Amino acid sequence: MLAGMLLPFALALFALGLLTVRPAPPWSPWKLAVLAGEFGHWLAPLAVLLAGTAWASASPPGAAPAATTAFALGAAALLLKPALEARRLAASLPQTLRERFGPRPLPETPFSLSRLYLGRGPDPVRPREYTFGPGLPLDFYPAQGRNGHGPAPCVVVIHGGGWDGGDRRQLPDLNHHLARRGYAVAAISYRLAPRAIWPAQREDTLAALAFLKAQAAELGIDGTRLVLLGRSAGGQIAQTVAYTARDPAIRGVVAFYAPSDLIFGYEHTHEDDMLRSPHLMRQFLGGTPVSARANYESASAWFQVHPGCPATLLLHGRNDCIAWHLHSGRLDERLGSADVPRCYVALPWATHAFDFNLRGPGGQLSTFAVDWFLDRLTDR
Repeated sequence: MLAGMLLPFALALFALGLLTVRPAPPWSPWKLAVLAGEFGHWLAPLAVLLAGTAWASASPPGAAPAATTAFALGAAALLLKPALEARRLAASLPQTLRERFGPRPLPETPFSLSRLYLGRGPDPVRPREYTFGPGLPLDFYPAQGRNGHGPAPCVVVIHGGGWDGGDRRQLPDLNHHLARRGYAVAAISYRLAPRAIWPAQREDTLAALAFLKAQAAELGIDGTRLVLLGRSAGGQIAQTVAYTARDPAIRGVVAFYAPSDLIFGYEHTHEDDMLRSPHLMRQFLGGTPVSARANYESASAWFQVHPGCPATLLLHGRNDCIAWHLHSGRLDERLGSADVPRCYVALPWATHAFDFNLRGPGGQLSTFAVDWFLDRLTDR
C-alpha cells in the first residue's frame, strides 16, 4: 500500500532525472532541467529514501514496491550524474586550460563534492549605478582588495534574454565573485528588440566600453584590460563586438551558451520551439536571413572570425534546449582554423543557465574556467 502511494513521487523524480541525459522537450518548463542538473544532488538522497522505504514496506513482495524501488534508485543515479561527470571533467580541465591559455597557480580545485553541499555564495559587493547613454544604465562593481595594486582589469557583463528581455541584474553571483577576486565588473544595459534592431546592441556595447575607458581613473580600472562576458543573447553580442571592434583593450571574450551563427540558428529551429526562436531573430535582426542577410551575418560571430580575434572561452551544455551546443562547437573549430587562442568547455548534462548555481556542478567548473581565463588574459 505505502509503496504504491510512493510510486508517483518516484516517477516524478525519475522524469526529472532524465533531464540530465537529454534536452527538455519543447512543451516542458525548461528551468526544471536547471533544477535537475545543478541542484539534483540535493534531491538524490530523497530518491534513495523513497527506494528504501518502498523496499522495507514490500511485505509481501509485489509489483508496486519493486517498481517504486527501481524508479527511485534510477532517479538517484540520474540526479547524481552531473556531479560525477563534473568530477571526471575536473580531472582534465586544468591541463586543458594550461595548454590553451598558459599556467596559473591553483588555489583551489575545479570541482569539489563538499562545495556542492557545504559551499557558500560570494559575499555581495554593492554596485554603483552609472548612465553611459540615453536610458542606458550600468551597474559597476568595484574591485575589492586592490589597495596598492594599481587599477583593476574590468569584466563587462552583457545580459541575456532573447534580445527582447532581461536586464543587467541577471545572475549577479558571478559579478560578486569576480569583484571579490580583484576584478571590476560593469554589468551593462542595451536597447531591446523589437524597438531597436541590430546593430543597436553593438553600438550600445561600444558606447559602454567608451564610457568605461573615459572614466577609468575615476572608476579605478585599467581601460586597456577589458574582457567581455555574455550569456545567451548577451554572449552573441559579446562575441560579435569582440571580434569586430579591433580594439586591443579587449583582451578576451567569455560566452556562456551563446548562439554564434544566426543563419545556422534560424535554419535549424522551428516556429513553435520553446522560445519561438525564429520570431525572436526576425524582430532582433529586422527580417529573415533572406530579407535581412547583412544583419544576420554582421550579428554572427562565426562570420567575423579572423586571426586577430581576442582569446575566447566558450561554455555550453550539451543538453541545452534553447541554444544548440553546436553553435559553440562550430565556433570553436572556426577559431582554431584561424589560430585564435580558445577553449570550449562542453558540459554533457547541462542546459541553458547552468551557471545559476555557482556551487553546482556546472557553476563550479565554469567559474574555475572563467577565473583561469581572466587571470591569464589580464596578466594577473
